[in-house]
Amino acid sequence: MRAQSRAVAVLGPTNTGKTHYAIERMLAHRTGVIGLPLRLLAREVYDLIRALRGPDCVALVTGEERIVPDRTQYWVCTVEAMPLEIGADFVAIDEIQLCADPDRGHVFTDRLLSARGLHETLFMGSDTMRSAIAALVPGVQFQRRERMSQLSYTGSKKISRMPARSAIVGFSVENVYAIAELIRRQKGGCAVVMGALSPRTRNAQVDLYQNGDVDYLVATDAIGMGLNLDIKHVAFSATRKFDGRRMRPLQPDELAQIAGRAGRYQNDGSFGVTGEASPLPDEVITAIENHQFLPVRKLNWRNARLEFGTPERLIASLESHTNNDWLTRARDADDVLALKTLTAQPEIRDRLTHPRDLKLLWDICRVPDFRGISSAEHAGLLGRVFDFLHGDGRIDADWLGRNIQRIDRTDGDIDTLSKRLAYIRTWTYIAQRKAWVDDENHWREATRAVEDRLSDALHERLTQRFVDRRTSVLLRRLKQKESLVAEVNDNGEVTVEGELIGRLEGFRFRPDQTASADEAKTLRQASLAALTPLFHLRADKFYNAPDTEFEFTEQGGLLWGTTAVGKLVKGDDALRPQVAAFVDDEAGHDVTEKVRRRLQHFIDRKIAALFEPLMNLTRDETLSGLARGVAFQLVEAMGVIPREKIANDIKALDQDGRGMLRKHGVRFGQYTIFLPLLLKPAPTRLRLVLRSLAEGLDTFPESPPPGLVTIPHIVEVPTDHYLMAGYRPAGARAIRIDMLERLADFLRACDSRAGFEAKPDMLSITGTTLEQFADLMEGLGYKAERGERAKAKPDAAPEAAAPEATAPDTPADAPAEPVAAGDTATEDAPVTEVPAEEVMDVYFTFTWAPRPRRDTRPERKPDARPDAARPREKRSEGRNDGDRRKGGKPKTGKPKDRKPEPQREFSAAPARKSDKIDPDNPFAAALMGLKLKG
Repeated sequence: MRAQSRAVAVLGPTNTGKTHYAIERMLAHRTGVIGLPLRLLAREVYDLIRALRGPDCVALVTGEERIVPDRTQYWVCTVEAMPLEIGADFVAIDEIQLCADPDRGHVFTDRLLSARGLHETLFMGSDTMRSAIAALVPGVQFQRRERMSQLSYTGSKKISRMPARSAIVGFSVENVYAIAELIRRQKGGCAVVMGALSPRTRNAQVDLYQNGDVDYLVATDAIGMGLNLDIKHVAFSATRKFDGRRMRPLQPDELAQIAGRAGRYQNDGSFGVTGEASPLPDEVITAIENHQFLPVRKLNWRNARLEFGTPERLIASLESHTNNDWLTRARDADDVLALKTLTAQPEIRDRLTHPRDLKLLWDICRVPDFRGISSAEHAGLLGRVFDFLHGDGRIDADWLGRNIQRIDRTDGDIDTLSKRLAYIRTWTYIAQRKAWVDDENHWREATRAVEDRLSDALHERLTQRFVDRRTSVLLRRLKQKESLVAEVNDNGEVTVEGELIGRLEGFRFRPDQTASADEAKTLRQASLAALTPLFHLRADKFYNAPDTEFEFTEQGGLLWGTTAVGKLVKGDDALRPQVAAFVDDEAGHDVTEKVRRRLQHFIDRKIAALFEPLMNLTRDETLSGLARGVAFQLVEAMGVIPREKIANDIKALDQDGRGMLRKHGVRFGQYTIFLPLLLKPAPTRLRLVLRSLAEGLDTFPESPPPGLVTIPHIVEVPTDHYLMAGYRPAGARAIRIDMLERLADFLRACDSRAGFEAKPDMLSITGTTLEQFADLMEGLGYKAERGERAKAKPDAAPEAAAPEATAPDTPADAPAEPVAAGDTATEDAPVTEVPAEEVMDVYFTFTWAPRPRRDTRPERKPDARPDAARPREKRSEGRNDGDRRKGGKPKTGKPKDRKPEPQREFSAAPARKSDKIDPDNPFAAALMGLKLKG
């Protein structure tokens, strides 16, 4: 060391400004060299000095990058790449405590022992190096620098509760990616920083964090080496790492180096653990908070005075030991291992005939193994390079070009691009070596261009995978307290700041389906502020929409267009259901109430319009007595009620009462009392929904398609469901109740005692085949006897055409058909084989013979059978009273063939009064006249 040169060791914990102090001191000299531990940190310092002094006076020299202007004054380098022969006025080595590192420590130790500036030498690092530096550097001066802010331990925190501006540290690529993926789902995204990243990728990722696009950083321990970022909290996801040879726990000073990244300048910081990392011991916490660590006792050292006489002498000089108590021989590094491998190969060893050959081989062995495939693979590559340089003096351009071209691809995922970047670093390093290639500038630019393309592609993939731009934009704007404006298009897609965040289905926000559950939760929270005004605007539009834009579903849902906005719920009155609106809680009470009121208005008006005949019955004050009671029961039954259910009331109802009810459209059918207008499809759908609500059904029976007269009867479906749909089960099918009444009119004219055959009109109005009609009649209480006879000759009257599936006179607005409905199928009746010259015709004879059916009819009293099916002398409402008064006998089709009637029982009870004439009987007027004459 020169007499006028001084050596200074600036020691202290992190965040003391040591690196900035070194830059200031270097710029105070005419020339200077500063050695830094990482290529990333070297690039950061280079950019800073370049901004202060311009690009023409500062050089950047690393293993893979070399920018050296002609008038260079200041050299920013990695420690391995420092040019010690230039004689600079100032020399500085940062993170000097890395002398104790088992892999690179021997390089830092060599710089500590031999690198000196002509005027000033500066060593920056941890205070644990004080004793070692004092022992190895005579005359050194010490400066103690205190941390500018406090560092405190906060314990363990889940990643979901990690505060903003936090860095989560992992010690493997897999761990870093897993944490980054979790943060993207829960927090919107993060930046990723690893030592293996190129400076271009690293800077792009850091910009994401520093600019506030993301609030979280996931990194390896690379951030512990001088990277100055705006970090408030550092969380360790693990406290053990693989050091290249084994898994080992991190030492307290190593943890402190990383934790010290929190709380830059005068802002306090904190550190803790997360994930599966165990809480730190109390003694470790105290050491980190107070910056008190055991001093370094041994520095890794490797002999720098190498002998190139023979391979053995070179290896022996590299393996030589030292007698200095502060130094210990470093373990064999990759370069020594590669040298031993190559010198053991005969084809290589035979070429080592001169010391310059061995020196060339040693320089080649110092090419780092960036690829990390295997030691043998790396040695094979180095051997190929030695072949070129020893033989031709230059690496073959075609061979180099092919290797670079194979890497120059930007497709693939993160791992693929990372591998290509590692590969290109090897060729970049080779291109930087002086006199190894022809046209050095071309290859340096070529490898740099490939690295830049791969770096940009890797940054893009990292951002795509670990940053949810939509959520990060929302969170950033909210953090800045800026107003957010959401826009929704005709398809319901909601965008904020141009980013699609989801869909608005009515008044419920659905996050984008591409998001996971955690992402959707975060996205929803971030977008609420933007959606609040949108909910109010949408509610105003909804409230002013016409009723034509609304509809109810057969399961009680309420639609606005095609979007579900609510559902019907049971009310105090079956005809007055209530509404439950589908509105997110975040929309607020006012929006919810406005939506609910509008839907209530709609359903109230819909019921009033479709059930107008019922509403008129309830409002008619002229109805009184029994007529009002029948009207009340009809309203309760929503316009359709079986006659047997109110038979006594109907029997007692006088002519005036019947007339008043008929004015409201009430039809007194033989089987059903109903309002025909309420059998149309729309009222039927509504009746099924309202009745299902009133009965508390979980699944509502659906209204069948309109137009069918009969439909299959499914035993499992309750009879009441068919009735509400406007059908009555009869056998294997159910028949529409208005068509059943038309059939009853035909049956009244038939002799049910002697038997009758089906007429074409009967088949037509029921829309059935003869076989289906027979089954239906059996379901109504008739006995069907099948018979065969010779088919009429061609000149005879043609057989009635087969009926269509629907009644020919079915109106366009015919009632609907029940759930289990299926089109009435035409089935050919089976034909018994007969001689070819004679074709048999099938027919059925029907007689009244009530008997229990398998599923179709409710249990009846003996005298509750339909009037048309009852023996005439037993009919209920006095239809043949005139005949009895005149002493006439009931008419029958064939008196002689009639079977004897069963013995009747008589009692001493008074004679029964004559029944009233049923005004619904088609012969009511004639019977009334006969009665008056009698």
